[in-house]
Formats: sequence, structure tokens, C-alpha cells
Amino acid sequence: MTRVFACVPVKAFTGAKQRLSVFLSPVQREVLAATMLEDVLAALAGATRLAGILVNTVDPRAAALAERYGARVVTDGALDGHTGAVMGMARVLAHEGDAALLTMPGDIPRVTSAEVDTVVSSCRDAPSFTIVPAHDELGSNAVLCNPAGSVPLRFGDDSYFPHLAAARHCGIEPTIVRLPGIGLDIDHPVDLRAFLRAPRKPTRTLALLETFGL
Repeated sequence: MTRVFACVPVKAFTGAKQRLSVFLSPVQREVLAATMLEDVLAALAGATRLAGILVNTVDPRAAALAERYGARVVTDGALDGHTGAVMGMARVLAHEGDAALLTMPGDIPRVTSAEVDTVVSSCRDAPSFTIVPAHDELGSNAVLCNPAGSVPLRFGDDSYFPHLAAARHCGIEPTIVRLPGIGLDIDHPVDLRAFLRAPRKPTRTLALLETFGL
């Protein structure tokens, strides 16, 4: 059975989520970023089909959270943006032997352990590629590469269709899995409104936003 490792890139909490500044203060945005990450780590820790969890960060608070949930902290590429951090974790996995990389961001607080297991279960024999699009079908909210370096990745606001094209360019027909929890990241004001309108699901993030009066 292929070993699948969850890989979460985490930027410094200071200055996080600046696009939400219309709703939240700098301190509130920092707390929000940390709280969303904890929701994601809790879901990953509760999944049954992962071989392990890697968190790529130089933020000491993020590292402490990661260790609390049994994740391994790495720093290869941590200062090179989202894509650089993911590729750093791909290098770590490649160096240590054959393994698949499942990367997802730290701002999808509605993710569940069952959704994580669903993505892992979609993993086919190498080479293979699975992707979970964002709710707007612009972003790539989960990507599973088997092996870790099978498809070149480049994340951004409009990465979903480019990732499909990249997989096909490598001769891999991508598996597309749509999941509501993974699909809802919180980066823009419209995402925050969608999160607050979604059916109530008890998360640390929702409880925090309620204390903010949202």
C-alpha cells in the first residue's frame, strides 16, 4: 500500500490574511490563522489512512501546534511561498523513500477526517494525481501526487485548471474529487461570508468568529 503523507505549508501568522482586513484587525487575523490551522491539524490527526503529517513553517506558534497534533515540522523551502514550501516537503519525502504527497492549506477549517480519508482512498498506482478544487473551481485545495514529485505544482489564486493541464502534460489523467469541507478555504471576504452561511458545523474557527461578532 502506498504511504501517503499530509503536507501543510504554513506562513508566519504575523500579517496573515490581509485580504480580510475589511472585517478583522491584525490581531484577529493572526488568531484566525492559528485557529484554522488547528482545525485542519485536528482533522488530519483523526484520519485513519495517512502515514504521517508534515508541516512546513518557521513560525514558532505554528510549529508548536503541529507538534501538539503529532506532525513533523520541516523548514525546507518554508520562506519560498506556498509552492516553495510544498516542493520542499516533496523533496523531504523523495529523499526518504517512495511516498505520496497530499498537500492542503491551513485555512480550510471545515475539513473532516472522513474527507481526508476519501482523498487518500482515491490514490491510484504511481504515477497518479488527485485534486480537490476550491469551491469556486479556481484554487487547488488538496493535491495528492503519487509519487511526491510526479507533477510540477504551482499554487495561486487560479491554479486548479493549470494543475489539471500539468498532470495531463505528464501523461497522467487526474482524478477530481469534490468535497465541501476541503473546498471552502477562507482567504477572501467572499470566502468568509460563504463559511458563515454554510450549514453549522462545530469548529474552533466558527466559535472564534462568533466571539468577533461575525
